[in-house]
Amino acid sequence: MAISVQYFRKECSEILRLRLLAGERGAGRQISATRAHEAGLAITGEVSPLPEGRIQVLGEAEASYFLRQDPARQAELAGRFFAGASPCVVAGASIPVPPLFIDAADRGGMPLFASDLPTAELVEEIRNQLQRLFRETTTIHGVLMDVLGVGVLLIGRSGVGKSECALDLVLRGSRFVADDVILIEKVGPATLVGGGHDLTRHHMEIRGLGILNIRDLFGLTATSQAKKVELVIRIEEWNPAKEYDRLGVKDDSIEILGVPLPALLVPISPGRNLATIVEVAVRNHLLKLRGVHSAWELIERQSRKAGETKIP
Repeated sequence: MAISVQYFRKECSEILRLRLLAGERGAGRQISATRAHEAGLAITGEVSPLPEGRIQVLGEAEASYFLRQDPARQAELAGRFFAGASPCVVAGASIPVPPLFIDAADRGGMPLFASDLPTAELVEEIRNQLQRLFRETTTIHGVLMDVLGVGVLLIGRSGVGKSECALDLVLRGSRFVADDVILIEKVGPATLVGGGHDLTRHHMEIRGLGILNIRDLFGLTATSQAKKVELVIRIEEWNPAKEYDRLGVKDDSIEILGVPLPALLVPISPGRNLATIVEVAVRNHLLKLRGVHSAWELIERQSRKAGETKIP
C-alpha cells in the first residue's frame, strides 16, 4: 500500500505544522513506509541509496554538518541528496533551510517541507500519522451497536428490521454507534473498529418516523463514537424451506478485511422479539469466550446418560 505526498500533505499539514518550501511538482511521489528516516549519514553522500518510499527527516545535526562544508561540497551534497528516490524531505526543529536545498529540491522534483516540531517529536508524529493513513478500511451496510460491552454488527437486506432492533436495544440500555453506512477500520492484525460518518453520526432512520437523533432523544450515554467489532449477526426473513442450525453447535464466521469474526444467522418471523434474541446471543457469546458452551454441554450430558442406560 502507498499514498501520495500530496495526500500526506493534505491530511497531515496541520498536525505536523508542514510548510512546503520546494519540489511541488513531485507531489505524486509515493510514500510506502510508515516510519520516517532520519537522514543522518545520508546527507554526507556516503550512504547510498536512500530508503525508497520512506520520508527523510533533516535535523540540526545534518544542517550543521552541511553548513560546515565548502560551497562546492555543499552543492554536490544537496544535488545528490535531492536526486534520490525518497518521496519527500521534512526539515524539523525550525532549522534554517539552506537555499541550496530549496534549489536542489526543485531541480530533483522532491517535495521539501519545513516544520517547527523538534526532530525526535517530528519523527514519532510522522510515524503515528502514517500508521493512521495506512490503516485498511471498508464500509458495510448495517447497524453497529454496543450491547453489554460487545460490539455487535447487525447486517441483512434493507427493510429486514435492523434499525428497529437497534432502537429496541437502545431502550434496553445498549449504546448506538452507527446506522446504514458503517466505516470499518483495521487497527491491528485481528482488531476492527467501526463507527459512523461524521455527517450522519448519532442519526438513525426508522420507517414511518423518519430520521431520528438518538443522542438528542436518549442522551449522550445512549451513543458511542466508535466500537470494536466483535460479533456479526445476520438477520433474514424466515424461510420454511431452509434448514437452520437448531442446536447452536456450529460456529460460523464472517471475514472482514481479513479478520474472521464470529457470526450468527437469525431468521425472523412475526412474533419473534429480535432485540431479545440479539441480547441473549451476546450473553451466550460472552459465555463461549469463558469456555461455557451450552449446546455441547447438553449433548455431552445426553451422551453420558445414554451410556448409563442399560437395555434389559
